[in-house]
Amino acid sequence: QVHLAQSGGGLVQPGGSLRVDCRASTVPNGDFEMGWYRQAPGKQREMVATLSHKNTDYADSVKGRFIISRDNFQGSVYLQMNNLQPNDTAVYYCVMKTLSSTFWGQGTQVTVSS
Repeated sequence: QVHLAQSGGGLVQPGGSLRVDCRASTVPNGDFEMGWYRQAPGKQREMVATLSHKNTDYADSVKGRFIISRDNFQGSVYLQMNNLQPNDTAVYYCVMKTLSSTFWGQGTQVTVSS
């Protein structure tokens, strides 16, 4: 079982920046994907950005504004969010996907408001 601990996020004005961090309790053997999803009130959870050894994917809505990075040795993943807008307001979830399992973080609130 892998526990994902999230930190960061918070409240920021439109145009501002925030970062959310995620660190795994255990680093799995073999390849694994890490990334970020978000869920706004009344909406379904959606992919924001994912990163594996082969691919980096971003949702169209965040391309050019958000940057995902990871530290494979520590099993950590980070999301730098720039030029945040009110519609980025959501709970952000860290995710780790191995060949056999998917693990989720506890969620971190990001609020963009003036």
